[in-house]
Amino acid sequence: MRADNPSPLTLDGTNTYIAAGWVVDPGPDDETHLRAVLEAADGSIEAIVLTHDHFDHAQGAPRLAALAGGVPVRHPGAGDDPGPFTVVPSPGHSRDSVCLILGRICFSGDTVLGEGSVFVPGDGGGLSGYLAALERLLDLDLEAICPGHGPMVWDPHERIAGYIEHRLERERKVLAAIEAGARTSDEILDRAWADAPIDTVPMLRAAAAATLEAHLEKLRSDGRLPT
Repeated sequence: MRADNPSPLTLDGTNTYIAAGWVVDPGPDDETHLRAVLEAADGSIEAIVLTHDHFDHAQGAPRLAALAGGVPVRHPGAGDDPGPFTVVPSPGHSRDSVCLILGRICFSGDTVLGEGSVFVPGDGGGLSGYLAALERLLDLDLEAICPGHGPMVWDPHERIAGYIEHRLERERKVLAAIEAGARTSDEILDRAWADAPIDTVPMLRAAAAATLEAHLEKLRSDGRLPT
């Protein structure tokens, strides 16, 4: 089920899933959406589990838990029991992000989206950690990815490999911009994020600037940031 909270960062809204009697990411505190989730579960929910604690995924958890009769809310990224899911830590979008695996299905939260790329801020746990998580997912025999936003992903291997290449290509663009003389954030963004020009939607420009910080942190950590 999709919550009615579209935005440039949530695409057409937050996806909520029911799997093995558990609700994955109940979404925002929207009673209409939460009651629809409860109805889809035939009024019986064993527990609620979160891929991460951002409000567009987790804000509705307390209300849904109450509507369902006081069921537990589990946050594996904070060490909670994941129930029937296998947890793959996936910092990058946030420090507490995890992917939840059930059989050959991956509930990816904001680690992999149904379309477009993921916002990876400088304080989200690091771009190196994010790339390592994608490599771990790439090694799994996945049938499909259920993303936090956007449509289902039926070519998980190709999508994850594309995500890795996208990040490495962006890294190359950042280095090229710096080597060409760009020094300020705006100068680097104009060269490395031509798809987010300065007159674009402010939220998208801000997301690109935050992601640039994550790239610079990785390059600095790798000893590859030019002086």
